[in-house]
Amino acid sequence: MQKVDAVIRKSLHSDVILINQVAEYIVNSGGKRLRPALVLLSAGAFGRINAQHHDLAAVIELIHTSTLLHDDVVDESSLRRGKATANTLFGNAASVLVGDFIYSRTFQMMVSLQNMRVMEVLSETTNTIAEGEVLQLLNVHDADITEQAYLKVIHYKTAKLFEAATRLGAIICGATAHDETAMAEYGMRLGTAFQLIDDVLDLSGDSSEIGKNLGDDLAEGKPTLPLLYAMRQGSETQRNIIRQAIEQGGLDELPSVISAVHATSALDYAREVARKEAEAGCQAIAHLQDSMYKQALLQLADFAVSRSF
Repeated sequence: MQKVDAVIRKSLHSDVILINQVAEYIVNSGGKRLRPALVLLSAGAFGRINAQHHDLAAVIELIHTSTLLHDDVVDESSLRRGKATANTLFGNAASVLVGDFIYSRTFQMMVSLQNMRVMEVLSETTNTIAEGEVLQLLNVHDADITEQAYLKVIHYKTAKLFEAATRLGAIICGATAHDETAMAEYGMRLGTAFQLIDDVLDLSGDSSEIGKNLGDDLAEGKPTLPLLYAMRQGSETQRNIIRQAIEQGGLDELPSVISAVHATSALDYAREVARKEAEAGCQAIAHLQDSMYKQALLQLADFAVSRSF
Protein backbone atom coordinates (compact mmCIF):
# COMPACT_ATOMS: atom_id res chain seq x y z
CA MET A 1 0.00 0.00 0.00
CA GLN A 2 2.98 2.31 0.61
CA LYS A 3 4.06 1.64 -2.97
CA VAL A 4 0.54 2.41 -4.18
CA ASP A 5 0.58 5.71 -2.28
CA ALA A 6 3.91 6.54 -3.91
CA VAL A 7 2.39 5.91 -7.36
CA ILE A 8 -0.61 8.10 -6.47
CA ARG A 9 1.57 11.02 -5.36
CA LYS A 10 3.78 10.78 -8.42
CA SER A 11 0.78 10.56 -10.75
CA LEU A 12 -0.91 13.64 -9.29
CA HIS A 13 2.08 15.93 -9.79
CA SER A 14 1.40 18.87 -12.08
CA ASP A 15 3.10 22.11 -13.06
CA VAL A 16 -0.17 23.84 -12.10
CA ILE A 17 0.12 24.77 -8.42
CA LEU A 18 -3.61 24.65 -7.65
CA ILE A 19 -3.83 21.06 -8.91
CA ASN A 20 -1.00 20.08 -6.58
CA GLN A 21 -2.64 21.85 -3.65
CA VAL A 22 -6.06 20.27 -4.07
CA ALA A 23 -4.64 16.83 -4.92
CA GLU A 24 -2.30 16.86 -1.93
CA TYR A 25 -5.16 17.88 0.35
CA ILE A 26 -7.32 15.02 -0.89
CA VAL A 27 -4.55 12.41 -0.62
CA ASN A 28 -3.75 13.51 2.93
CA SER A 29 -7.40 13.51 4.01
CA GLY A 30 -7.27 9.86 4.95
CA GLY A 31 -9.75 7.29 3.72
CA LYS A 32 -9.67 3.54 4.13
CA ARG A 33 -7.85 2.86 0.83
CA LEU A 34 -10.15 -0.17 0.65
CA ARG A 35 -10.52 -0.25 -3.13
CA PRO A 36 -6.79 -0.26 -3.98
CA ALA A 37 -6.24 -2.85 -1.22
CA LEU A 38 -8.75 -5.09 -3.01
CA VAL A 39 -6.64 -4.98 -6.19
CA LEU A 40 -3.60 -6.18 -4.26
CA LEU A 41 -5.45 -8.83 -2.26
CA SER A 42 -7.14 -10.17 -5.37
CA ALA A 43 -3.79 -10.34 -7.15
CA GLY A 44 -2.18 -12.05 -4.18
CA ALA A 45 -4.87 -14.72 -4.22
CA PHE A 46 -3.74 -15.74 -7.73
CA GLY A 47 -0.01 -15.06 -7.74
CA ARG A 48 2.64 -12.53 -6.92
CA ILE A 49 1.89 -8.83 -6.58
CA ASN A 50 3.93 -6.73 -8.99
CA ALA A 51 4.38 -3.13 -10.12
CA GLN A 52 1.45 -3.37 -12.52
CA HIS A 53 -0.81 -4.10 -9.58
CA HIS A 54 0.51 -1.03 -7.77
CA ASP A 55 -0.33 1.06 -10.83
CA LEU A 56 -3.81 -0.47 -11.16
CA ALA A 57 -4.52 -0.01 -7.46
CA ALA A 58 -3.54 3.65 -7.82
CA VAL A 59 -5.84 4.01 -10.84
CA ILE A 60 -8.76 2.58 -8.86
CA GLU A 61 -8.14 4.94 -5.94
CA LEU A 62 -7.79 7.96 -8.23
CA ILE A 63 -11.05 7.16 -10.01
CA HIS A 64 -12.66 7.00 -6.57
CA THR A 65 -11.03 10.30 -5.58
CA SER A 66 -12.26 12.11 -8.68
CA THR A 67 -15.83 10.91 -8.05
CA LEU A 68 -15.62 12.16 -4.45
CA LEU A 69 -14.55 15.62 -5.60
CA HIS A 70 -17.50 15.80 -7.97
CA ASP A 71 -19.92 14.21 -5.46
CA ASP A 72 -19.15 16.79 -2.80
CA VAL A 73 -19.90 19.61 -5.24
CA VAL A 74 -23.16 18.03 -6.39
CA ASP A 75 -24.22 17.23 -2.81
CA GLU A 76 -22.97 20.57 -1.45
CA SER A 77 -21.14 18.62 1.26
CA SER A 78 -18.97 20.43 3.79
CA LEU A 79 -17.43 17.50 5.68
CA ARG A 80 -15.77 14.27 4.56
CA ARG A 81 -13.53 11.95 6.58
CA GLY A 82 -13.79 14.39 9.45
CA LYS A 83 -12.29 17.27 7.48
CA ALA A 84 -13.62 20.13 5.39
CA THR A 85 -14.32 19.05 1.82
CA ALA A 86 -12.14 20.37 -1.00
CA ASN A 87 -15.02 22.41 -2.41
CA THR A 88 -15.41 24.13 0.96
CA LEU A 89 -11.75 25.14 1.02
CA PHE A 90 -10.96 25.70 -2.67
CA GLY A 91 -14.39 26.35 -4.19
CA ASN A 92 -16.66 24.35 -6.49
CA ALA A 93 -14.89 25.32 -9.71
CA ALA A 94 -11.47 24.17 -8.48
CA SER A 95 -12.91 20.89 -7.14
CA VAL A 96 -14.67 20.04 -10.40
CA LEU A 97 -11.68 20.93 -12.58
CA VAL A 98 -9.12 19.12 -10.43
CA GLY A 99 -11.51 16.17 -10.37
CA ASP A 100 -11.43 16.25 -14.17
CA PHE A 101 -7.62 16.35 -14.11
CA ILE A 102 -7.43 13.32 -11.80
CA TYR A 103 -10.00 11.45 -13.90
CA SER A 104 -8.14 12.09 -17.16
CA ARG A 105 -4.82 11.21 -15.51
CA THR A 106 -6.19 7.75 -14.70
CA PHE A 107 -6.75 7.16 -18.42
CA GLN A 108 -3.15 8.10 -19.14
CA MET A 109 -2.12 5.53 -16.55
CA MET A 110 -4.46 2.90 -18.01
CA VAL A 111 -3.00 3.35 -21.49
CA SER A 112 0.55 3.02 -20.15
CA LEU A 113 -0.29 -0.49 -18.93
CA GLN A 114 -0.89 -1.53 -22.58
CA ASN A 115 -3.50 -4.11 -21.66
CA MET A 116 -6.69 -3.91 -23.71
CA ARG A 117 -8.64 -6.10 -21.28
CA VAL A 118 -7.81 -3.72 -18.45
CA MET A 119 -8.95 -0.79 -20.61
CA GLU A 120 -12.22 -2.56 -21.38
CA VAL A 121 -12.99 -3.19 -17.72
CA LEU A 122 -12.09 0.31 -16.54
CA SER A 123 -13.84 2.16 -19.37
CA GLU A 124 -17.02 0.17 -18.76
CA THR A 125 -16.67 0.75 -15.02
CA THR A 126 -16.28 4.52 -15.25
CA ASN A 127 -19.24 4.75 -17.62
CA THR A 128 -21.42 2.71 -15.26
CA ILE A 129 -20.42 4.87 -12.29
CA ALA A 130 -21.45 7.97 -14.23
CA GLU A 131 -24.82 6.37 -14.98
CA GLY A 132 -25.18 5.60 -11.27
CA GLU A 133 -24.51 9.22 -10.38
CA VAL A 134 -27.26 10.38 -12.72
CA LEU A 135 -29.65 7.68 -11.46
CA GLN A 136 -29.08 8.86 -7.91
CA LEU A 137 -29.73 12.44 -8.98
CA LEU A 138 -33.04 11.38 -10.52
CA ASN A 139 -34.02 9.60 -7.30
CA VAL A 140 -33.34 12.52 -4.97
CA HIS A 141 -36.55 13.59 -3.16
CA ASP A 142 -38.37 10.53 -4.56
CA ALA A 143 -40.00 8.75 -1.61
CA ASP A 144 -41.67 6.23 -3.94
CA ILE A 145 -38.51 4.58 -5.25
CA THR A 146 -38.53 0.78 -4.87
CA GLU A 147 -35.91 -1.17 -2.96
CA GLN A 148 -34.86 -2.83 -6.21
CA ALA A 149 -34.35 0.54 -7.90
CA TYR A 150 -32.34 1.77 -4.94
CA LEU A 151 -30.07 -1.29 -5.02
CA LYS A 152 -29.49 -0.65 -8.72
CA VAL A 153 -28.08 2.78 -7.84
CA ILE A 154 -25.73 1.15 -5.32
CA HIS A 155 -24.59 -1.43 -7.87
CA TYR A 156 -23.84 1.25 -10.45
CA LYS A 157 -22.50 4.07 -8.29
CA THR A 158 -20.55 2.28 -5.55
CA ALA A 159 -20.24 -1.47 -5.98
CA LYS A 160 -19.06 -1.29 -9.60
CA LEU A 161 -15.65 0.09 -8.60
CA PHE A 162 -15.26 -2.63 -5.95
CA GLU A 163 -16.07 -5.16 -8.67
CA ALA A 164 -13.48 -3.66 -11.00
CA ALA A 165 -10.81 -3.71 -8.28
CA THR A 166 -11.18 -7.40 -7.53
CA ARG A 167 -11.63 -8.36 -11.20
CA LEU A 168 -8.51 -6.48 -12.31
CA GLY A 169 -6.31 -8.10 -9.68
CA ALA A 170 -7.33 -11.48 -11.08
CA ILE A 171 -6.95 -10.42 -14.73
CA ILE A 172 -3.37 -9.21 -14.36
CA CYS A 173 -2.43 -12.53 -12.74
CA GLY A 174 -3.93 -14.51 -15.63
CA ALA A 175 -6.76 -16.07 -13.62
CA THR A 176 -9.28 -18.28 -15.39
CA ALA A 177 -12.54 -16.79 -16.64
CA HIS A 178 -14.36 -18.64 -13.85
CA ASP A 179 -12.11 -17.19 -11.16
CA GLU A 180 -12.30 -13.72 -12.69
CA THR A 181 -16.09 -13.87 -12.54
CA ALA A 182 -15.96 -15.14 -8.96
CA MET A 183 -13.72 -12.26 -7.90
CA ALA A 184 -15.98 -9.79 -9.68
CA GLU A 185 -19.03 -11.12 -7.82
CA TYR A 186 -17.16 -10.92 -4.52
CA GLY A 187 -16.29 -7.28 -5.24
CA MET A 188 -19.83 -6.38 -6.27
CA ARG A 189 -21.33 -8.01 -3.17
CA LEU A 190 -18.74 -6.44 -0.87
CA GLY A 191 -19.35 -2.98 -2.35
CA THR A 192 -23.10 -3.37 -1.93
CA ALA A 193 -22.71 -4.41 1.71
CA PHE A 194 -20.32 -1.53 2.31
CA GLN A 195 -22.77 1.06 0.98
CA LEU A 196 -25.70 -0.40 2.90
CA ILE A 197 -23.76 -0.01 6.14
CA ASP A 198 -22.99 3.56 5.11
CA ASP A 199 -26.77 4.02 4.91
CA VAL A 200 -27.11 2.64 8.42
CA LEU A 201 -24.34 4.84 9.83
CA ASP A 202 -25.86 7.95 8.26
CA LEU A 203 -28.78 7.51 10.66
CA SER A 204 -27.04 5.95 13.65
CA GLY A 205 -23.32 6.62 13.58
CA ASP A 206 -21.11 8.93 15.60
CA SER A 207 -20.18 11.98 13.51
CA SER A 208 -16.66 12.02 14.93
CA GLU A 209 -16.23 8.34 13.97
CA ILE A 210 -17.87 8.29 10.54
CA GLY A 211 -16.21 11.56 9.50
CA LYS A 212 -19.33 13.27 8.19
CA ASN A 213 -22.43 14.91 9.57
CA LEU A 214 -25.19 12.62 10.81
CA GLY A 215 -28.18 12.66 8.48
CA ASP A 216 -26.25 14.00 5.47
CA ASP A 217 -28.13 11.72 3.07
CA LEU A 218 -31.48 12.69 4.54
CA ALA A 219 -30.58 16.38 4.36
CA GLU A 220 -30.01 15.94 0.63
CA GLY A 221 -33.33 14.13 0.17
CA LYS A 222 -31.74 10.78 -0.66
CA PRO A 223 -34.03 7.79 -0.08
CA THR A 224 -31.85 5.07 1.51
CA LEU A 225 -32.73 1.48 2.39
CA PRO A 226 -33.49 2.06 6.11
CA LEU A 227 -35.85 4.91 5.18
CA LEU A 228 -37.61 2.86 2.52
CA TYR A 229 -38.08 -0.06 4.91
CA ALA A 230 -39.30 2.21 7.73
CA MET A 231 -41.93 3.69 5.41
CA ARG A 232 -43.01 0.20 4.40
CA GLN A 233 -43.32 -1.05 7.99
CA GLY A 234 -44.23 2.09 9.92
CA SER A 235 -47.50 3.67 10.89
CA GLU A 236 -49.18 6.25 8.71
CA THR A 237 -47.71 9.02 10.88
CA GLN A 238 -44.22 7.57 10.60
CA ARG A 239 -44.59 7.13 6.84
CA ASN A 240 -45.69 10.73 6.44
CA ILE A 241 -42.78 12.05 8.52
CA ILE A 242 -40.20 10.14 6.48
CA ARG A 243 -41.88 10.96 3.18
CA GLN A 244 -41.89 14.65 4.00
CA ALA A 245 -38.23 14.52 5.07
CA ILE A 246 -37.20 12.87 1.78
CA GLU A 247 -39.33 15.08 -0.43
CA GLN A 248 -38.30 18.34 1.23
CA GLY A 249 -34.76 17.52 2.38
CA GLY A 250 -33.19 19.21 5.37
CA LEU A 251 -32.84 17.98 8.94
CA ASP A 252 -35.86 19.55 10.64
CA GLU A 253 -37.44 16.13 11.12
CA LEU A 254 -34.22 14.17 11.80
CA PRO A 255 -35.08 13.19 15.41
CA SER A 256 -38.56 12.01 14.38
CA VAL A 257 -37.14 10.11 11.38
CA ILE A 258 -34.51 8.40 13.52
CA SER A 259 -37.20 7.48 16.05
CA ALA A 260 -39.32 5.91 13.29
CA VAL A 261 -36.31 4.07 11.88
CA HIS A 262 -35.56 2.54 15.29
CA ALA A 263 -39.20 1.74 16.00
CA THR A 264 -39.51 -0.26 12.77
CA SER A 265 -36.12 -2.05 13.17
CA ALA A 266 -35.13 -0.57 9.80
CA LEU A 267 -31.44 -0.43 10.72
CA ASP A 268 -31.46 -4.12 11.65
CA TYR A 269 -33.12 -4.90 8.33
CA ALA A 270 -30.49 -2.98 6.35
CA ARG A 271 -27.70 -4.67 8.33
CA GLU A 272 -29.21 -8.06 7.57
CA VAL A 273 -29.38 -7.30 3.83
CA ALA A 274 -25.73 -6.18 4.02
CA ARG A 275 -24.76 -9.35 5.90
CA LYS A 276 -26.38 -11.56 3.25
CA GLU A 277 -24.55 -9.66 0.51
CA ALA A 278 -21.22 -10.12 2.31
CA GLU A 279 -21.92 -13.83 2.84
CA ALA A 280 -22.75 -14.28 -0.85
CA GLY A 281 -19.48 -12.56 -1.73
CA CYS A 282 -17.51 -14.89 0.52
CA GLN A 283 -19.31 -17.88 -0.98
CA ALA A 284 -18.29 -16.77 -4.46
CA ILE A 285 -14.59 -17.15 -3.58
CA ALA A 286 -14.94 -20.15 -1.25
CA HIS A 287 -13.37 -22.43 -3.88
CA LEU A 288 -10.11 -20.43 -4.07
CA GLN A 289 -6.97 -22.00 -2.66
CA ASP A 290 -6.48 -20.98 0.95
CA SER A 291 -3.95 -18.20 1.51
CA MET A 292 -3.44 -15.14 3.69
CA TYR A 293 -4.87 -13.09 0.82
CA LYS A 294 -8.08 -15.13 0.68
CA GLN A 295 -8.37 -14.90 4.47
CA ALA A 296 -7.94 -11.12 4.30
CA LEU A 297 -10.71 -10.89 1.68
CA LEU A 298 -13.03 -12.88 3.93
CA GLN A 299 -12.13 -10.67 6.90
CA LEU A 300 -12.82 -7.56 4.82
CA ALA A 301 -16.34 -8.83 4.15
CA ASP A 302 -16.87 -9.13 7.89
CA PHE A 303 -15.41 -5.66 8.47
CA ALA A 304 -17.70 -4.13 5.83
CA VAL A 305 -20.74 -5.26 7.81
CA SER A 306 -19.54 -4.87 11.40
CA ARG A 307 -17.76 -1.52 11.13
CA SER A 308 -18.82 1.64 12.96
CA PHE A 309 -17.03 4.10 10.65
